Amino acid sequence: MALRVQLVLAVAVVVPALGVAAGGATLGVNYGQVADNLPPPQAAAMLLRSLNATKVKLYDADARVLSAFAGSGADFTVGLPDRLVPRLAADPSAAAAWVRANILPHIPATSITAVTVGNEVLTGNDSAMLRSLLPAMQSLHAALAACNLTSRVVVTTAHSLAVLSSSFPPSSAAFRRELLPYMAPLLAFLAKTGSPFLINAYPYFAYKGDPEHVDLNYVLFEANAGVGDPATGLRYDNMLHAQVDAVRAAICRANYGKAVEIRVSETGWPSRGDDDEAGATPENAARYNGNLMRLVAQGKGTPAAPGEALQVYVFALFNEDMKPGPASERHYGLFKPDGTPAYDVGVKAPTIGGSWKGRANGTSGGGAGGLVVAEGPGGADGAGQGTGFYTVSAAAHKVKRWRCWESLFATVVLVMSSGLCWS
Repeated sequence: MALRVQLVLAVAVVVPALGVAAGGATLGVNYGQVADNLPPPQAAAMLLRSLNATKVKLYDADARVLSAFAGSGADFTVGLPDRLVPRLAADPSAAAAWVRANILPHIPATSITAVTVGNEVLTGNDSAMLRSLLPAMQSLHAALAACNLTSRVVVTTAHSLAVLSSSFPPSSAAFRRELLPYMAPLLAFLAKTGSPFLINAYPYFAYKGDPEHVDLNYVLFEANAGVGDPATGLRYDNMLHAQVDAVRAAICRANYGKAVEIRVSETGWPSRGDDDEAGATPENAARYNGNLMRLVAQGKGTPAAPGEALQVYVFALFNEDMKPGPASERHYGLFKPDGTPAYDVGVKAPTIGGSWKGRANGTSGGGAGGLVVAEGPGGADGAGQGTGFYTVSAAAHKVKRWRCWESLFATVVLVMSSGLCWS
């Protein structure tokens, strides 16, 4: 189960390390846990540090994960589950209790920079949830404000592209008419609080739905003729940028475009699928994620906003064997649960030891080396000399251990500044 493996797939997509890139662009990783065979958070922390991932997104506020990353310097987006949205909307004290239980115990040792309230709520079929979303976000923001944390932690929610009535050409995109009564005040909240608009964007779905007519190179960020927007004259050489600019146009149409940052909260490509799931192969997954990492590392914006570096979260860290739906849903991971790469994206990462099946907790094994990512052939897979973008020592990213008195002092300062937060 060692992660120090020989990378054997034929496709060798070599990528720069995740993290801060040119122009302030960052690439993050979604850390989902819908599985019964994942390694403990300490081992996941080792993998993410080896990737130099500075942004991590959770779908809950798992205390084990947040504690494992204490002192790491990684910025976390944590999630408030859908089931809690109505409760926070109806009872502001529930929001305060959630902040006390899930945020305060971990800061400042672990950097929490955002909370997502629910996931893709506006495209669900629960009308009560739709009505509850914004009030829950407002309650949570108020609870954070009571703790003097709104300058550090923003409140937002993630959407699927199904919030759009149309997405092409990008400049013509608009939100679905029936969602506007919810979307317009939500955008006003995001603009007022300086919070980003999160979109889950998957070009894979477009290719899977119509492989005969969707250019594979266009969705994989590879050389292609591109697609033009006749209204703006802009040309798109990849679908992800077209999807983001479609969201941008919809926001602008609602008169909040300049005040709201757009972030891609999920994107990825499955390495395996059912027989009828076109394109779900390790080769295509390596090409999509490898090219995506390179694109973000260049710090480029989209054609409609070339000067705005795009923040992107790859889905996902691990394959998750308990996710429902088609086989592809269980094969989006960069890594298998034992810590070995799901496919070759040209990285070496430290060894994680242990057998995790059926365990929720555990300790990580020792690691050797670190992430080595090379630009030229050979350097990334250890077979020869590469030109080298980064060489990152795992030892350089060890978790900083807080001494007891430092932790106690930080807690006292936080309580003094939080007012009613602990009452």
